[in-house]
Amino acid sequence: MTGCNEYKLNQGPEDSISAVKFSPSTAQFLLVSSWDCTVRLYDVGGNTMRMKYQHTAPVLDCAFYDPTHSWSGGLDSQLKTHDLNTDQDAIVGTHDAPIRCVEYCPEVNVMVTGSWDRSVRLWDPRTPCNAGTFTQPDKVYTLSVAGDRLIVGTAGRRVLVWDLRNMGYVQQRRESSLKYQTRCIRAFPNKQGYVLSSIEGRVAVEYLDPSQEVQKKKYAFKCHRLKEEGIEHVYPVNAISFHSVHNTFATGGSDGFVNIWDPFNKKRLCQFHRYPTSIASLAFSNDGTMLAIASSYMHEKGDISHPEDAIFIRQVTDAETKPK
Repeated sequence: MTGCNEYKLNQGPEDSISAVKFSPSTAQFLLVSSWDCTVRLYDVGGNTMRMKYQHTAPVLDCAFYDPTHSWSGGLDSQLKTHDLNTDQDAIVGTHDAPIRCVEYCPEVNVMVTGSWDRSVRLWDPRTPCNAGTFTQPDKVYTLSVAGDRLIVGTAGRRVLVWDLRNMGYVQQRRESSLKYQTRCIRAFPNKQGYVLSSIEGRVAVEYLDPSQEVQKKKYAFKCHRLKEEGIEHVYPVNAISFHSVHNTFATGGSDGFVNIWDPFNKKRLCQFHRYPTSIASLAFSNDGTMLAIASSYMHEKGDISHPEDAIFIRQVTDAETKPK
């Protein structure tokens, strides 16, 4: 199943995997949140689980604040911070409904959470405490940080661009250029734009600069579609992760495939082998040498028997990730 450049992590979560996130400083450590109500820290090189901590309900997202502190939230609506050195955690605050997204913005030094309560909340990680609540037009499904800007994707195919230094008003209100529900948004490392995926096998490459000249460059394409016995099956694109060096990106779909794309030359660089089940989350390491791949059934077809949830660590090369 796995080649010499890829292996499965030991002691994986016992239920669906919601997010995988590498440490900001090293490819050695990976945070994983799960529907089994845990957040786990893995030593990727040693293939061991370093620690895990609990929420009272499934965890939907997690993020590193710095190499020794994780933040996480989920169906218990509580935002937790955990000290990975001392194994102590604290509840920082709550939303009025489940927390769907947790991200850190290093440029403004704030943690950002997005919730099904139709709000984004900012948190000061130093105290830690709430630093403001900002109403969104609908449930928050996904968000991403681009420098000091925040891109929020909500239900109803809405996209909002906020300035994290001045949250008094929405900088841009957009509608997704894709016809179906938004699943994932990730910002380009160069901060010029973002990639948005939908539940209907499509990805859009968008730019933040509203000028006509720049907006001409945006485009969308079909992906994660399989012809089986003459019928085309269309799958959700659940996960996006950018290569921080090359500004190329990986997508993962419910078809079990991972693709790497060159957005500048508008072409696919490679496709890996098919994984046992849906790709629920993806994360490149900060140096771009590793890709964490969560192969985890997302209940697209209800409660049926399915392959075990697993995290694969793949070593990636420039041949797979660099624009040609």
